[in-house]
Amino acid sequence: MTSSALSPAARLRGLRPDWLHDPKVWRTEILAGLVVALALIPEAISFSVIAGVDPAIGLFASFTMAVTISVVGGRRAMISAATGAVALVIAPLNREHGFGYLVAAVILAGAFQIVLGALGIAKLMRFVPRSVMVGFVNSLAILIFTAQVPEMHDVPWAVYPLLAGGLALMVFFPKVTRVIPAPLVSIVILTVITVAAGIAVPTVGDKGELPSALPVPGLPDVPFTLDTLTTIAPYALAMALVGLMESLMTAKLVDDITDTHSSKTRESVGQGIANIVTGFLGGMGGCAMIGQTMINVKVSGARTRLSTFLAGSFLMVLCIVFGPVVSDIPMAALVAVMVMVSFATFDWHSIAPKTLKRMPAGEIAVMAVTVACVVATHNLAIGVVVGTVTAMVVFARRVAHLADVTAVVDPDGTQVVYSVTGELFFASSNDLVTRFAYATDPDRVVIDLTATHIWDASSVAALDAIETKYAQRGKTVEIIGLNQPSARIHDRLSGELTGGH
Repeated sequence: MTSSALSPAARLRGLRPDWLHDPKVWRTEILAGLVVALALIPEAISFSVIAGVDPAIGLFASFTMAVTISVVGGRRAMISAATGAVALVIAPLNREHGFGYLVAAVILAGAFQIVLGALGIAKLMRFVPRSVMVGFVNSLAILIFTAQVPEMHDVPWAVYPLLAGGLALMVFFPKVTRVIPAPLVSIVILTVITVAAGIAVPTVGDKGELPSALPVPGLPDVPFTLDTLTTIAPYALAMALVGLMESLMTAKLVDDITDTHSSKTRESVGQGIANIVTGFLGGMGGCAMIGQTMINVKVSGARTRLSTFLAGSFLMVLCIVFGPVVSDIPMAALVAVMVMVSFATFDWHSIAPKTLKRMPAGEIAVMAVTVACVVATHNLAIGVVVGTVTAMVVFARRVAHLADVTAVVDPDGTQVVYSVTGELFFASSNDLVTRFAYATDPDRVVIDLTATHIWDASSVAALDAIETKYAQRGKTVEIIGLNQPSARIHDRLSGELTGGH
């Protein structure tokens, strides 16, 4: 039956989100949002400490980022909130100039992200190779785990059995039923045990005071002058780039996990809008949260915008309405959730001996460099950039060795034909000049480029140098077999690269 043959009521049902007419999806999304909200609270408070602001600022940012991005973002079920990467970027600005400048920088960063998104920065994601993506995922898992280590060090002994119990629940409870997310069951049971038995262990309340009211909109308390703009612009641009990098990488990861496609341009613009809204509501800004996204998508099975919206909404409800109860949640319960997330996130297949034996050494090196940079700097964006540059260098070295030259001399000795195979670019064309016998070749030389492609000016310059060397010996050179793109770049640049010298 065609869509035109459907009744208006049927067409209307088709336009509704799945969770409106599927109770199973509805239940999954709500419970996933609740689990993420609980996991967001200690993280947001920790990132507030990094940025040097009140804990409520990080919680407000997580609320506004999640709710806004659920509407304007391009990737469904992805969680955006206050993050450590953004906190590290803006912390010096807050420390040196004050909170008003931080808020102004968040708003300007959002504007930068909208502009960058509209200009198509998301298209750069196609240049991120798979080995970098695997390194990104593995380093993310390592960072999630190492972030939990302080919560397991120098703590009361009771934390360890609680942590073990939480992990056991998340491993075995799904074998009983998947109707309720195992992390939520683990958090509830461990909280009941610690409260009922009066066990003294670190709790969420020990991280900081939860907010008691919703954020109020307002303008940043800064002078609106050119001096202010020049002060905040470098921080805003850095925040915009780091935020987009993490968000786009997370969106690509969720695409792979869910086997669906998302608009990276819409996600880039959506991140900007969410940061502007967050700034005007006094938040510290943020971007996609990879750990919480993994909880939402991989652990809880969420797939729609409802879970993202409810994660932010539940966060404020939990803080404002159920603050005393949430404060009693043992940190061991949330640490157990994040440890499970780190274990599930790590690509164990990528380090299996069988995989490493088959993988090219260059690919392994790129993955290792990405992981090392991220773990050393605690900045996923730096690791991705360094890993991608390393991958490009490895690729250039590999392709450079593919250019080959073979010579065939005519039987009468009046002509030699050189056949060039492979790709000609700056790396492979550097030694091309040395592959010809200028002194002993016949007076007529033919260079056949049918089996190659000219990519850049370096290759044209190398061909010009070859022609010049033969001309100095009174010999003629004919270049044949150029495909159309190669002919265009050769005709445009040949003879123009040396300034006539």
